[in-house]
Amino acid sequence: MSRVIVFDEPGGPEVLRVAQVPEPAPGPGQVRVRVKAAGVQPFDVAVVEGWVPAGADAAYPRTVGNEFAGVVDRVGAGVTEVAVGDEVLGFTLAGAYREHLVIPAEQVTPKPPAMPWEVAGGFTAPAQTAYNSLEELGVGSGDTLLVHGAAGAVGTVAVQLGRLWGATVIGAARAAQHDYVRSLGAAPVDYGEGFVERVRALAPDGKVTAALDGVGGAALDATLELVEDRARIITLYDHDRAAALGVRLSPARRTAARLAEMAGLYARGDLKWHVRETFPLERAADAHRSYKAGGIRGKIVLTVD
Repeated sequence: MSRVIVFDEPGGPEVLRVAQVPEPAPGPGQVRVRVKAAGVQPFDVAVVEGWVPAGADAAYPRTVGNEFAGVVDRVGAGVTEVAVGDEVLGFTLAGAYREHLVIPAEQVTPKPPAMPWEVAGGFTAPAQTAYNSLEELGVGSGDTLLVHGAAGAVGTVAVQLGRLWGATVIGAARAAQHDYVRSLGAAPVDYGEGFVERVRALAPDGKVTAALDGVGGAALDATLELVEDRARIITLYDHDRAAALGVRLSPARRTAARLAEMAGLYARGDLKWHVRETFPLERAADAHRSYKAGGIRGKIVLTVD
Protein backbone atom coordinates (compact mmCIF):
# COMPACT_ATOMS: atom_id res chain seq x y z
CA MET A 1 0.00 0.00 0.00
CA SER A 2 0.99 3.61 -0.52
CA ARG A 3 0.20 6.78 1.41
CA VAL A 4 -1.60 9.73 -0.20
CA ILE A 5 -3.10 12.95 1.14
CA VAL A 6 -6.77 13.30 0.17
CA PHE A 7 -9.85 15.35 1.01
CA ASP A 8 -13.50 14.36 0.73
CA GLU A 9 -15.04 17.83 0.54
CA PRO A 10 -13.79 21.39 -0.03
CA GLY A 11 -12.65 23.35 2.98
CA GLY A 12 -9.64 24.50 4.91
CA PRO A 13 -6.53 22.57 5.93
CA GLU A 14 -8.58 20.49 8.35
CA VAL A 15 -10.15 18.48 5.49
CA LEU A 16 -6.80 16.96 4.48
CA ARG A 17 -6.21 13.41 5.68
CA VAL A 18 -3.86 10.47 5.04
CA ALA A 19 -5.24 7.52 3.05
CA GLN A 20 -3.74 4.17 2.10
CA VAL A 21 -4.15 3.12 -1.55
CA PRO A 22 -2.72 0.30 -3.67
CA GLU A 23 0.67 1.11 -5.15
CA PRO A 24 0.11 2.39 -8.70
CA ALA A 25 1.82 0.82 -11.71
CA PRO A 26 3.20 2.82 -14.67
CA GLY A 27 1.67 2.31 -18.10
CA PRO A 28 3.37 2.75 -21.48
CA GLY A 29 5.42 5.96 -21.61
CA GLN A 30 5.12 6.47 -17.85
CA VAL A 31 7.43 6.21 -14.85
CA ARG A 32 6.69 5.68 -11.19
CA VAL A 33 8.46 7.99 -8.77
CA ARG A 34 9.00 7.26 -5.09
CA VAL A 35 8.37 10.82 -3.93
CA LYS A 36 10.90 12.36 -1.55
CA ALA A 37 9.48 15.90 -1.41
CA ALA A 38 6.54 17.93 -2.76
CA GLY A 39 6.03 21.68 -2.72
CA VAL A 40 3.11 23.54 -1.14
CA GLN A 41 1.76 26.48 -3.12
CA PRO A 42 -1.30 28.71 -3.67
CA PHE A 43 -2.56 26.39 -6.42
CA ASP A 44 -2.88 23.60 -3.85
CA VAL A 45 -4.72 25.75 -1.33
CA ALA A 46 -7.21 26.84 -3.99
CA VAL A 47 -7.87 23.21 -5.00
CA VAL A 48 -8.54 22.22 -1.38
CA GLU A 49 -10.95 25.14 -1.07
CA GLY A 50 -12.94 23.84 -4.04
CA TRP A 51 -11.35 25.09 -7.26
CA VAL A 52 -11.15 22.47 -10.01
CA PRO A 53 -8.27 23.15 -12.46
CA ALA A 54 -8.98 22.58 -16.14
CA GLY A 55 -8.32 18.93 -16.94
CA ALA A 56 -8.42 17.77 -13.32
CA ASP A 57 -10.68 15.04 -11.97
CA ALA A 58 -13.42 16.66 -9.86
CA ALA A 59 -14.49 13.40 -8.19
CA TYR A 60 -13.85 12.87 -4.47
CA PRO A 61 -11.69 11.89 -2.75
CA ARG A 62 -9.24 14.26 -4.42
CA THR A 63 -5.59 15.05 -3.84
CA VAL A 64 -3.32 18.02 -4.55
CA GLY A 65 0.26 18.92 -5.36
CA ASN A 66 1.71 19.73 -8.78
CA GLU A 67 5.47 19.65 -8.13
CA PHE A 68 7.67 16.93 -6.69
CA ALA A 69 11.07 15.28 -6.53
CA GLY A 70 11.97 11.66 -5.96
CA VAL A 71 13.57 8.45 -7.21
CA VAL A 72 12.25 6.51 -10.19
CA ASP A 73 11.45 2.99 -9.00
CA ARG A 74 9.55 1.58 -12.00
CA VAL A 75 9.31 2.44 -15.70
CA GLY A 76 6.60 1.57 -18.20
CA ALA A 77 6.89 0.07 -21.64
CA GLY A 78 8.68 2.21 -24.20
CA VAL A 79 10.49 4.43 -21.70
CA THR A 80 14.17 4.68 -22.61
CA GLU A 81 15.27 8.15 -21.46
CA VAL A 82 14.55 7.51 -17.75
CA ALA A 83 15.80 4.52 -15.74
CA VAL A 84 15.07 2.93 -12.38
CA GLY A 85 17.20 4.66 -9.75
CA ASP A 86 17.24 8.06 -11.47
CA GLU A 87 16.79 11.02 -9.12
CA VAL A 88 14.32 13.42 -10.73
CA LEU A 89 12.15 16.46 -10.21
CA GLY A 90 9.02 17.18 -12.16
CA PHE A 91 5.47 18.41 -12.48
CA THR A 92 1.93 17.10 -12.57
CA LEU A 93 -1.56 18.63 -12.39
CA ALA A 94 -2.94 17.70 -8.97
CA GLY A 95 -1.56 14.62 -7.27
CA ALA A 96 1.96 14.99 -5.87
CA TYR A 97 1.08 14.76 -2.17
CA ARG A 98 1.72 11.02 -2.14
CA GLU A 99 4.31 8.32 -1.62
CA HIS A 100 4.24 6.87 -5.15
CA LEU A 101 3.41 8.96 -8.21
CA VAL A 102 2.90 7.72 -11.77
CA ILE A 103 3.74 10.38 -14.33
CA PRO A 104 4.51 10.65 -18.07
CA ALA A 105 8.26 10.29 -18.56
CA GLU A 106 8.42 13.65 -20.36
CA GLN A 107 7.35 15.45 -17.17
CA VAL A 108 10.52 14.72 -15.22
CA THR A 109 14.12 15.86 -15.53
CA PRO A 110 17.28 14.80 -13.67
CA LYS A 111 17.82 16.33 -10.24
CA PRO A 112 21.26 17.93 -9.96
CA PRO A 113 23.33 16.10 -7.30
CA ALA A 114 23.94 19.40 -5.50
CA MET A 115 20.21 20.13 -5.15
CA PRO A 116 18.78 18.92 -1.80
CA TRP A 117 15.50 17.02 -1.88
CA GLU A 118 13.58 19.74 -0.06
CA VAL A 119 14.75 22.28 -2.64
CA ALA A 120 13.96 20.02 -5.60
CA GLY A 121 10.48 19.15 -4.32
CA GLY A 122 9.34 22.76 -4.22
CA PHE A 123 11.32 24.11 -7.17
CA THR A 124 9.31 23.26 -10.28
CA ALA A 125 6.25 25.51 -10.07
CA PRO A 126 7.85 28.78 -8.96
CA ALA A 127 10.86 28.37 -11.25
CA GLN A 128 8.78 27.77 -14.36
CA THR A 129 6.11 30.34 -13.44
CA ALA A 130 8.73 33.04 -13.02
CA TYR A 131 10.58 32.10 -16.20
CA ASN A 132 7.44 31.85 -18.33
CA SER A 133 6.10 35.14 -17.00
CA LEU A 134 9.27 37.13 -17.59
CA GLU A 135 9.70 35.57 -21.01
CA GLU A 136 6.11 36.48 -21.89
CA LEU A 137 6.74 40.06 -20.75
CA GLY A 138 9.92 40.23 -22.82
CA VAL A 139 12.00 41.36 -19.85
CA GLY A 140 15.59 42.23 -20.73
CA SER A 141 18.31 44.83 -20.73
CA GLY A 142 17.00 48.35 -20.25
CA ASP A 143 13.83 47.27 -18.43
CA THR A 144 12.83 48.21 -14.94
CA LEU A 145 10.87 45.27 -13.53
CA LEU A 146 8.57 45.55 -10.51
CA VAL A 147 7.98 42.24 -8.68
CA HIS A 148 5.16 42.09 -6.14
CA GLY A 149 5.58 39.47 -3.43
CA ALA A 150 9.30 39.51 -4.08
CA ALA A 151 10.14 37.40 -1.01
CA GLY A 152 7.80 34.56 -2.00
CA ALA A 153 8.80 31.53 -4.03
CA VAL A 154 7.91 32.92 -7.46
CA GLY A 155 9.17 36.35 -6.50
CA THR A 156 12.51 34.92 -5.36
CA VAL A 157 13.09 33.44 -8.81
CA ALA A 158 11.64 36.38 -10.75
CA VAL A 159 13.90 38.90 -9.03
CA GLN A 160 17.00 36.87 -9.82
CA LEU A 161 16.01 36.06 -13.40
CA GLY A 162 15.22 39.70 -14.04
CA ARG A 163 18.70 40.62 -12.89
CA LEU A 164 20.31 37.80 -14.90
CA TRP A 165 18.48 39.02 -18.00
CA GLY A 166 19.76 42.57 -17.57
CA ALA A 167 16.81 44.38 -15.95
CA THR A 168 16.79 46.73 -12.99
CA VAL A 169 14.52 45.05 -10.43
CA ILE A 170 12.40 46.61 -7.71
CA GLY A 171 11.04 44.09 -5.21
CA ALA A 172 7.88 44.91 -3.28
CA ALA A 173 7.63 43.13 0.08
CA ARG A 174 6.96 43.72 3.74
CA ALA A 175 9.68 45.63 5.55
CA ALA A 176 10.75 42.51 7.46
CA GLN A 177 11.70 40.90 4.14
CA HIS A 178 13.75 43.77 2.74
CA ASP A 179 17.19 42.41 3.62
CA TYR A 180 16.27 39.16 1.90
CA VAL A 181 14.95 40.93 -1.20
CA ARG A 182 18.08 43.05 -1.34
CA SER A 183 20.24 39.91 -1.13
CA LEU A 184 18.51 38.63 -4.29
CA GLY A 185 19.56 41.73 -6.22
CA ALA A 186 16.45 43.92 -6.07
CA ALA A 187 15.85 47.35 -4.58
CA PRO A 188 13.23 46.64 -1.88
CA VAL A 189 10.13 48.77 -1.41
CA ASP A 190 7.43 48.56 1.27
CA TYR A 191 3.68 48.55 0.70
CA GLY A 192 1.27 51.10 2.12
CA GLU A 193 0.53 54.78 1.60
CA GLY A 194 2.93 56.43 -0.85
CA PHE A 195 3.85 53.14 -2.54
CA VAL A 196 3.65 54.51 -6.10
CA GLU A 197 5.88 57.46 -5.24
CA ARG A 198 8.45 55.24 -3.51
CA VAL A 199 8.65 52.95 -6.53
CA ARG A 200 9.10 55.89 -8.92
CA ALA A 201 11.88 57.23 -6.73
CA LEU A 202 13.74 53.91 -7.08
CA ALA A 203 13.18 53.49 -10.82
CA PRO A 204 15.64 54.96 -13.32
CA ASP A 205 13.94 58.02 -14.85
CA GLY A 206 10.99 57.24 -12.58
CA LYS A 207 9.63 54.66 -15.02
CA VAL A 208 8.65 51.02 -14.52
CA THR A 209 8.44 49.15 -17.82
CA ALA A 210 7.18 45.69 -16.72
CA ALA A 211 5.62 44.09 -13.66
CA LEU A 212 4.89 40.66 -12.22
CA ASP A 213 2.08 40.79 -9.67
CA GLY A 214 1.94 38.00 -7.14
CA VAL A 215 -0.27 39.85 -4.66
CA GLY A 216 -3.30 41.34 -6.45
CA GLY A 217 -5.77 43.86 -5.10
CA ALA A 218 -4.28 47.22 -4.20
CA ALA A 219 -0.85 46.10 -5.41
CA LEU A 220 -2.21 45.48 -8.90
CA ASP A 221 -4.10 48.77 -8.83
CA ALA A 222 -0.87 50.61 -8.00
CA THR A 223 0.90 48.79 -10.81
CA LEU A 224 -1.60 50.17 -13.32
CA GLU A 225 -0.36 53.64 -12.37
CA LEU A 226 3.27 52.67 -12.75
CA VAL A 227 3.41 50.67 -15.99
CA GLU A 228 2.27 52.50 -19.09
CA ASP A 229 1.86 49.42 -21.31
CA ARG A 230 -0.61 47.10 -19.58
CA ALA A 231 0.40 44.27 -21.89
CA ARG A 232 3.64 44.24 -19.88
CA ILE A 233 1.85 43.43 -16.62
CA ILE A 234 1.18 39.85 -15.57
CA THR A 235 -0.93 39.03 -12.52
CA LEU A 236 -0.63 35.66 -10.84
CA TYR A 237 -3.45 36.43 -8.45
CA ASP A 238 -6.32 38.51 -9.85
CA HIS A 239 -7.30 36.18 -12.71
CA ASP A 240 -10.90 37.41 -12.69
CA ARG A 241 -9.86 41.05 -13.20
CA ALA A 242 -7.14 40.55 -15.78
CA ALA A 243 -9.17 40.77 -18.99
CA ALA A 244 -11.12 43.83 -17.90
CA LEU A 245 -7.94 45.62 -16.85
CA GLY A 246 -6.05 44.66 -20.01
CA VAL A 247 -3.30 42.83 -18.12
CA ARG A 248 -2.05 39.33 -18.80
CA LEU A 249 -1.87 35.94 -17.09
CA SER A 250 1.19 33.72 -16.87
CA PRO A 251 1.22 31.22 -19.74
CA ALA A 252 0.80 27.55 -18.84
CA ARG A 253 3.70 25.97 -20.69
CA ARG A 254 5.73 23.84 -18.32
CA THR A 255 8.32 21.60 -19.94
CA ALA A 256 11.05 19.30 -18.68
CA ALA A 257 13.58 21.17 -20.84
CA ARG A 258 12.72 24.48 -19.18
CA LEU A 259 12.86 22.86 -15.76
CA ALA A 260 16.28 21.39 -16.53
CA GLU A 261 17.52 24.84 -17.55
CA MET A 262 16.34 26.34 -14.26
CA ALA A 263 17.76 23.48 -12.19
CA GLY A 264 21.06 24.11 -13.96
CA LEU A 265 21.04 27.72 -12.79
CA TYR A 266 20.63 26.51 -9.23
CA ALA A 267 23.39 23.90 -9.59
CA ARG A 268 25.80 26.54 -10.92
CA GLY A 269 25.06 28.89 -8.04
CA ASP A 270 23.33 31.47 -10.25
CA LEU A 271 19.99 31.05 -8.50
CA LYS A 272 19.50 31.27 -4.75
CA TRP A 273 16.65 29.34 -3.14
CA HIS A 274 15.13 29.46 0.32
CA VAL A 275 13.06 26.75 1.99
CA ARG A 276 11.20 28.31 4.88
CA GLU A 277 9.74 25.15 6.45
CA THR A 278 9.41 21.44 5.86
CA PHE A 279 6.64 19.17 7.14
CA PRO A 280 6.31 15.39 6.88
CA LEU A 281 3.65 14.22 4.43
CA GLU A 282 1.29 13.29 7.27
CA ARG A 283 1.26 16.94 8.41
CA ALA A 284 0.07 18.38 5.10
CA ALA A 285 -2.72 20.17 6.96
CA ASP A 286 -0.16 21.96 9.16
CA ALA A 287 1.81 22.93 6.06
CA HIS A 288 -1.32 24.52 4.59
CA ARG A 289 -2.02 26.33 7.86
CA SER A 290 1.50 27.73 7.80
CA TYR A 291 1.06 28.90 4.22
CA LYS A 292 -2.27 30.57 4.96
CA ALA A 293 -0.74 32.40 7.94
CA GLY A 294 1.13 34.54 5.37
CA GLY A 295 4.44 36.34 5.50
CA ILE A 296 6.17 33.55 3.63
CA ARG A 297 9.78 33.90 2.57
CA GLY A 298 10.68 31.24 0.06
CA LYS A 299 8.99 27.84 0.06
CA ILE A 300 7.10 25.38 2.26
CA VAL A 301 7.76 21.74 1.37
CA LEU A 302 6.38 18.32 2.36
CA THR A 303 8.91 15.53 2.86
CA VAL A 304 8.15 11.82 2.40
CA ASP A 305 10.09 9.21 4.39
